Amino acid sequence: MTQTSLHRRALLAALGLAFPTLALAQASISPQAGPFRFKGWRGQEVDAERGFFEVPEDRRIPGSRKIRLGYVRFASTAAKPGPPIVYLAGGPGGEGTGAATGPRFPIFMALRAVADVIAFDQRGTGLSTSIPERPASTRPPPVFTEAGLTSYFRSEFQSAWADWTKAGVAMTGYNTEQNADDIDDLRRHLGAETISLWGTSYGSHLALSVLKRHGDRVSRVALSSLEGQDQTVKRPARVDELLRQVDTLLGADPAARAAIPDLPALMRRVHTRLEAQPALTKVKLNGAPGEILMGGFGVQMLAGGLIANPGSLAMLPGLYLALDAGKTEALAPFLGDVADWLSFRGMPEATDLASGISPAKLALVRREAKTAVVGSALNFPMPQLLGAVPGVDLGEAFRAPFRIDNPALLIAGSLDGRTPLAEQDEVAAQFRRKSRVIVENAGHNVFEAHPDVQPMLVRFFAGETVADARLTLPPPKFKLA
Repeated sequence: MTQTSLHRRALLAALGLAFPTLALAQASISPQAGPFRFKGWRGQEVDAERGFFEVPEDRRIPGSRKIRLGYVRFASTAAKPGPPIVYLAGGPGGEGTGAATGPRFPIFMALRAVADVIAFDQRGTGLSTSIPERPASTRPPPVFTEAGLTSYFRSEFQSAWADWTKAGVAMTGYNTEQNADDIDDLRRHLGAETISLWGTSYGSHLALSVLKRHGDRVSRVALSSLEGQDQTVKRPARVDELLRQVDTLLGADPAARAAIPDLPALMRRVHTRLEAQPALTKVKLNGAPGEILMGGFGVQMLAGGLIANPGSLAMLPGLYLALDAGKTEALAPFLGDVADWLSFRGMPEATDLASGISPAKLALVRREAKTAVVGSALNFPMPQLLGAVPGVDLGEAFRAPFRIDNPALLIAGSLDGRTPLAEQDEVAAQFRRKSRVIVENAGHNVFEAHPDVQPMLVRFFAGETVADARLTLPPPKFKLA
């Protein structure tokens, strides 16, 4: 990973997930439905089938325009296939078809032994109709402090929302409940009485909504990196717990411990200094050399991306040592083109804004953020965008926990800094028929982290009982330079 997150869209880019080319009339340029040769990971190819179906952009609006949703189907190799397994990508904004081209490809292939596997592109992503791309902003970049970034994002998002609405896009339709109803429409399109769900991160958030709204049509669910209905914004104190865990691992390396006696203290020192006096930092901006003023909040957002997985987490100590020494040039490999971080796609931001946060959780997050190492930066631009566009919040009934009786396999990494394990525990408590697999020293991308996970998924979707388990990977090797 060579760059990391300033917001959730940037995190997707950092994880190597493809972004669609945005166009309102995407149907005219999309590939045709039918058989084709799918190009997977490391040059592997397999026969597959593209499919499309239409849904209202916002089912709550009479006469809402229709949008086209796309998927790739990998046909089952079983003599008697089970219910189709639908993959729900993370983000929001990740592509199911994009995930199938990466290191998760072997799992897609293995699951064909059980059922058809559907790589589904949620509305606004991949093969599905997208929100039109807006011209690049001509505004100068903001100061990368919390105040500077919050003001910039709120005003730019309000302007973008107005532009999309004028272009005829029903922006209120980009939310998790509409996504969940899309999944049930996909089931009907496939001609299936029931489907199984396989999802990660935001995909688990979406799966919960599918279970709440259409649970009687869901057979089994395998989810990782759980994000609950009221967990679009994560608790800063939970991230502090993860960073203390990382600091303990760092202490096992004598050289690292000597250089960094206390990692959270080092991080706080850097954040405080840069937020008070942002540093002029050379970056790439719209493909050309540029400069920004990097504050502590911007660095907190970078840290929020680095702690997602062990490979990037290992870079954290070296980055902070450099920043503590005043070497802001160390940021360049992580930033990429800053213009990408300051733009909007519409679907991810609208979806997060609609999922929102309960008043009690918001008060807790704000209280914890005052002293937490990464403050309220982990899920930027949430909660900072709250209220920027009124009337889109799905409400407390959407966020309320509920009892889930569908068989579930829940998988988590102990070093997942994006969806900390303690928050995942809260979600897991809603499942009454579950098996839990914890992978020590794995991160947010846990499905492909340990070789034993793939056969567990196959057995689970085949209807077998998978026992609770604890798998282990080597701890990260921290880099000090």
